Amino acid sequence: MWLVETFRHTPALAVFLTIGVGFWLGKLKFKGIALGTVTAVLIVGVLVGQMNIDVGGPLKTVSFLLFLFCIGYSVGPQFFRSLRGDGLKEVIFAVVVCVMILGAALGAAYLFDLNPGQAVGMMAGASTASPVVGAGEDTVASLSGSPETIQAMKDAIPVCYAMTYVFGTLGAVWLLGYVGPAMMGGLDKVKKMTRELEKTLSPASSNADPASFIACRPVAFRAYKATGSWMSEPRSVSDLETKFLDDGRRITVDRMLKANGGEIIDAITPDLMIARGDTVVLAGRREMIVGDNDWLGPEEAGVKILNFPVEDVDVTVARSCPAKTVRELFDNKWMDGVDIKRIVRNDVPLNPLAETELHPGDIIELVGRKKDLDKAAHEIGYADPKTLATDFVFIGIGILLGGLLGALAIRLGNVSVSLGASGGALVSGLVLGWLRSKRPVYGAIPKASLWVFNNLGLNMYIAVIGIASGPSFISAFSAVGPKIFLAGLIVTLVPLFLAILIGHKIFKFHPAVTLGCCAGARKTTAGLGAVQERLGSSVPALGYTITYAVSNTLLIILGIALVLLTA
Repeated sequence: MWLVETFRHTPALAVFLTIGVGFWLGKLKFKGIALGTVTAVLIVGVLVGQMNIDVGGPLKTVSFLLFLFCIGYSVGPQFFRSLRGDGLKEVIFAVVVCVMILGAALGAAYLFDLNPGQAVGMMAGASTASPVVGAGEDTVASLSGSPETIQAMKDAIPVCYAMTYVFGTLGAVWLLGYVGPAMMGGLDKVKKMTRELEKTLSPASSNADPASFIACRPVAFRAYKATGSWMSEPRSVSDLETKFLDDGRRITVDRMLKANGGEIIDAITPDLMIARGDTVVLAGRREMIVGDNDWLGPEEAGVKILNFPVEDVDVTVARSCPAKTVRELFDNKWMDGVDIKRIVRNDVPLNPLAETELHPGDIIELVGRKKDLDKAAHEIGYADPKTLATDFVFIGIGILLGGLLGALAIRLGNVSVSLGASGGALVSGLVLGWLRSKRPVYGAIPKASLWVFNNLGLNMYIAVIGIASGPSFISAFSAVGPKIFLAGLIVTLVPLFLAILIGHKIFKFHPAVTLGCCAGARKTTAGLGAVQERLGSSVPALGYTITYAVSNTLLIILGIALVLLTA
C-alpha cells in the first residue's frame, strides 16, 4: 500500500501522525474525563506501529533528553529552595510518599511475579510518572541477559504503563477529591479552613490563556488636573505624596504637565512644585488610586501626558535585599515611580500587602518606567527581562554536561550503576535551572518554549516507543494479563491513602495543603484539579509545587532502583 510504504520510507511522518492524532484524542472528554495526551499518543503509536515502521533510536533519545533537561530546569529553583526552611517538611513528605510508591511497586512485583520491565512500566503508569518509562527502559537495556529477554522486558514497559495509567489518574482523582476531605473531618470543615487560609493569598487565580487578561489591572497610571480646593496654593510633590500616605495610600507622582505652555516634566523630584492648573500622573495600585480625589481635582482622560511607555519586569529577590517586608521595600527612595503588580512564591501568587514578608527566591513583578525599574531591580535582586528568545547554547551545553555526568558509573558487586544520560540530563537541568534563578542573566527559556520542549519532547519519545513496540504489543499484552491491572491498583491506592493520613496526622499540614502535597508527591495534576474544584480554592497549590519538584526527580531515580531490585 502506498501510504504504508511512504511511512516506512519516511518514518518521521509516522511520528508526526502519532503526535497529532494523539494530542487530539487525549483532549476528548467523556463525562468530564480525558484519556490524557501521553496515554493517547502511546495508544495511537501502537496502532501506527502495526505497519512495521522502523523509526530508529536517536530521535527517541534526543527528545527524551530535551524533555528531562527542561523538566529539571522548570523545577530546579523550587527543588533547591525547598531544601531549607519551611519547605523542608514538604521535601521529607514527598520523599516518604515516593518511597511508599517504590515499596508498593516492589511488593506488587514480587506478589505477581513481574519482571523488571513489567514492574517499572506498572509503577510509571500507576503513579502517573511518565518519565519513569524512559529511565526504566534505559536501565533495563543495561541489564545482563540474552538480547531476546531484554527486548521482551523493554516491550513490556509501554504495555504495563498503558494498562495502569488510566486508573492511576482516576484513582488519584477519587482519593484526593472525595475520600481525602472525608478523612480530615468532612468536605464542609475542610472548605471552611481553606477559606480562612486563603485570606492571605491573592484572590484572583492566574490565567494561563495568553489571549485573555484580568479586567482589573493591578497597577494604574491616571492623570488629575490640580484644580481642587487643596490646590488653592502651590504644593510640592512631597506634600502631595505625604497627603496620600496620611490617608493610608502609597501613591507616587510619575509625570507632570505644566499649565503654562504644556511642558511635560519627567524628572520628578520631591521639592518640585505643583501649581494650580497643572496636570499630574499618579501611579500606584488601583485600589490605592481609586477613591475620593476631589480635593486634588478632576481626572483627565486621553491627555498626551499619559502617552508614555511603561514596562513590567520580574525580579528575583536576592539574599542581599535590604527589605524584609513590602512595607520596608516601599520605605526606600529607589522604589519611587515603581509599584508591585504581584509577588509569586513557589508558583503561588501572594497579595503584596504591607506586612507580606519577602523571601530570597520570591519573584516580584514590578511595574514602572524603565529608568525607575532598573534602579529598583538592582537593589532587590536580579531582573529577568521578558524575552521571546531561547538560549540554545545553555540547553545544548547543559544536556551535554548532564550526559557526560550520567556516563560515569560505579560498580556494586557485579552490577554497574550510573545515572545514565537521562538521569544526568535531569540533574543538569535541576542545577542549571536553580543557578539561573539565582542570577537570571543567562539561560533564558521562555514559558512558551518550555511548554513546547516538555510536551513535544515527552510525547515524541512516547510516540517512538509506541511505534517501535507496536508489532509486539499484542503478545506482550497477553503475557501480562489482568495481574498488571491489579498490581497497578495497589500502587495507585495504597501509597496515596497512607499519604493523606501521614500528611494530616504526622506532618500536621493544613487539610487543603495536605491534599496539594499528596497531589504533588504523586505527580497528578488531575488530582490537584479535582481538589481545587471540590474546595473551590487554589490554596492546595501551596503544597503542590515543592512536592512535585521533589517527586519529579526522585521517582525517576526510584524507577531505576526498582529495575535493579527486581532484576
